[in-house]
Amino acid sequence: MNMDDVTARGLVLLGCGKMGSAMLAGWLKGGLPPGSVHVADPNPSDWLQAQGVHINEPLPADPAILLVAVKPQIMDEALAGRETFGSGKTLILSVAAGTPLSRYEAAFGDSAPIIRAMPNTPAAIGRGITAIAGNANVGEDHLSLAEALLTSVGQVVRLEGEHQMDAVTAVSGSGPAYVFHLVETLAAAGEAEGLPPDLAMALAKATVGGAGQLAEDADEAPDQLRRNVTSPNGTTQAALEVLMDETNGFPALLRRAVKAAAERSKELSRG
Repeated sequence: MNMDDVTARGLVLLGCGKMGSAMLAGWLKGGLPPGSVHVADPNPSDWLQAQGVHINEPLPADPAILLVAVKPQIMDEALAGRETFGSGKTLILSVAAGTPLSRYEAAFGDSAPIIRAMPNTPAAIGRGITAIAGNANVGEDHLSLAEALLTSVGQVVRLEGEHQMDAVTAVSGSGPAYVFHLVETLAAAGEAEGLPPDLAMALAKATVGGAGQLAEDADEAPDQLRRNVTSPNGTTQAALEVLMDETNGFPALLRRAVKAAAERSKELSRG
């Protein structure tokens, strides 16, 4: 199974919100013919309707890919009557949050190859990172195809198994919100030191964005990058002595935050 197979047999997209649209834009830009894409979405956006794909038309019997990109709250409705895609010929790929492989196995049967993926919101600008894990029916060709599709919105990593998905959700799935809050609080701290709000926010956004890009691009590890900008007894060291405090600083705070997110992910997966 490869991208030529997807072109020939088609790709079915259940749901086309922000994440589905981001991925579809990447596939179309990469050369996937619009005529090979079939979308089932009760409220198609104006953007989607302008792409030349099939929208809410009869679906192909055995597409190469069935991508599930609906919200968990409407999962039952979206999967109703889709059991025909469980013949084993179609790869089921889900980017829906909090929905375990077992839920899809119950819907599609024992023969279906199913991959669960956890992307994050920077996928909307092609800068996401997605973790994938498959069920027992998934082979290397399925994983490679999933990677080819998901790299349209950023990096892809393979997990040892679905048991790691809750931790991934807590780190990269929910992680962008932690960074957005860092921007908020850094700007607020700048205001508290006398900066105008607009200037404080501009400084905070550019600093977090630039540092993140540097951390991703540099050959050096983040701890070395931190040392590189920390002069002995300087201003950065004074701040880091507060932030790196093992009791009240980032280490303990982020451990608690990530653990809380992971535990909530486990609760949601259990329904």
